[in-house]
Amino acid sequence: MKMILMYILKIVGVIVGIVVLYALLGYLLPFIEVRAKDDGQEKEIPIYVYTNGVHTDIVMPVKNDLQDWSSKIPFSNVRSRQTDYNYIGIGWGDKGFYLDTPTWADLKFSTAFKAAFWLSESAMHCTYYKTMKEGSDCKMVMISRAQYKNLIQFVEAKFDKDQSGNFILIPTDAVYGDNDAFYDAKGKYSFLYTCNTWANDALKAAGQKAALWTPSDFGIFQHYK
Repeated sequence: MKMILMYILKIVGVIVGIVVLYALLGYLLPFIEVRAKDDGQEKEIPIYVYTNGVHTDIVMPVKNDLQDWSSKIPFSNVRSRQTDYNYIGIGWGDKGFYLDTPTWADLKFSTAFKAAFWLSESAMHCTYYKTMKEGSDCKMVMISRAQYKNLIQFVEAKFDKDQSGNFILIPTDAVYGDNDAFYDAKGKYSFLYTCNTWANDALKAAGQKAALWTPSDFGIFQHYK
């Protein structure tokens, strides 16, 4: 009985140690900044880093001569079906988190457990906007055409595609409003690679300021104060 108790205590100790280490690294590592890379080109394309308090999105122009997102993410796939949107926000994350957890108050243990340990599928959340307003939750960054091309490539690579190369819409009523939709995505969410980690990596791909690593939106936005 004593040996069983000691075994259980060791397991609990390891789990607590992992949680403490994760919390410590999740707080400290984001302070290490990956600096922006100046490619010498004119910074003429505005993008935005936006958080709803849970998920971080990268917001881009709907259409310019480099990319037409509406041709890949049709306006007809959002409830409003309006075609006068100017920006699109895209984020990657756990499908359960996206569909069942619009706010932290909605978080269920089962959803968090599956997401933390690579047990569920991922999704892309795509939201159209007519205007963007800068604030503590939304920061504008001007990037070059070459940097935008790299960002496009990074974002597109995370979408699952059908045999014709089209993004795969997830039919669901669990959208956040009349201007968003979900699509199937590649990769597994985990406590090591979260929606915010992906957004942070998107900024790196575009040659912008980012945290060395971060599981949270805090780790990104502290570099854009």
